[in-house]
Amino acid sequence: MAIVRIKDKFQVTLPAAIRRRAGLAVGDWLEARIEKGKITLSPKSLTDRRLEESFEDFRKGRSYGPFHSAAELTSSLRRVRKKARKAAKRAA
Repeated sequence: MAIVRIKDKFQVTLPAAIRRRAGLAVGDWLEARIEKGKITLSPKSLTDRRLEESFEDFRKGRSYGPFHSAAELTSSLRRVRKKARKAAKRAA
């Protein structure tokens, strides 16, 4: 068991042995949770993060489709691009 100290800005340094065993590197992401009164940190990949963002978009209705053909998809993308260009012109 490793004991760590919480620093001024609530930063915690993970001991090298724990980082190695978890396969962590500088720039990796960790998910922090409280489970049964304990703080747990779980490694997260960027893909996991992007999936979570995607699910959040879907829950908030920010999605398109389903599409039954490539032509439907292309048409939808063109409509979205056209709306974005109009909004950019209004903002300028």
